[in-house]
Amino acid sequence: MELRHLRYFVTLAEELHFGQAAQRLHIAQPPLSQQIQQLERELGFELFHRTKRSVQLTAAGQVFLDEVQQILQQLQQAIRVGQQTSRGEIGQLVIGFVSSAAYNILPTILRTFRSCVPGVSLELRELTTDQQLEWLREGRMDVGFLRPPVEENRFSWEIIFQEPLMVALPETHLLMNQADVSLRSLAHESFILFPRILAPGLYDLIISLCQQAGFSPNVAQEAIQMQTIVSLVAAEMGVAIVPASLQNLQRTGVVYKSVQESTAKVGIAMIWRKNETSPTVQKLVEIVRQVTKQ
Repeated sequence: MELRHLRYFVTLAEELHFGQAAQRLHIAQPPLSQQIQQLERELGFELFHRTKRSVQLTAAGQVFLDEVQQILQQLQQAIRVGQQTSRGEIGQLVIGFVSSAAYNILPTILRTFRSCVPGVSLELRELTTDQQLEWLREGRMDVGFLRPPVEENRFSWEIIFQEPLMVALPETHLLMNQADVSLRSLAHESFILFPRILAPGLYDLIISLCQQAGFSPNVAQEAIQMQTIVSLVAAEMGVAIVPASLQNLQRTGVVYKSVQESTAKVGIAMIWRKNETSPTVQKLVEIVRQVTKQ
């Protein structure tokens, strides 16, 4: 029994006329009659009562029709699901992101992706850059948004967002009324910074900027998350150099000042495994590229 036999049967059951059914199927009437007879022989029971004037389903034929229609519907559903999966339109993604990405490009990416591909379930994990690399190595995560650079050749990555650095000061600080701040004026301040292992690229840039200004920062307190760093600044534990998008956190007790000296911009990079074959991952990469080129 072949699938075409079932389709021939359903069409004839709907038309109850060999000529009309053959016309719908784009075949001649005699081959249709032969295929139905072959199907009946294989099944071992009659599907139709045939007379010169009419064609009617037998009781067994009616039951068989109900079951076959369900099978064909399931087949169509399977085809649709397969097509959607091949296009990356259904499935699940585990996405990692550094905390600061939530204040710049990530919300737009997620909103666009959910709108374009509502059938994909997203599991979001707030992870530091080093944690994301570990999760990607272990296959626990599909795509990450982290601070570049990335030294490992096993990953593909590209910068999708760039922004300047700013100085975060307690609102009671003596420099709070200045339009911008020279890094040299912070030489004797206590700094709040994250451990280098969490994001080496950003850490090294901050240290380098301070050294170019003539001092090495006195790191009085370390914190893992950018939100925590800003909260500690608000608590007057020190000052910090942070990405400009942290202003969107709107933390009471903190003011942000531009840096007088010329500084390199810091980026957010999208990262995924080089050997990744998942259509869903490729769909996300494609949408992120579209969003960030606008």
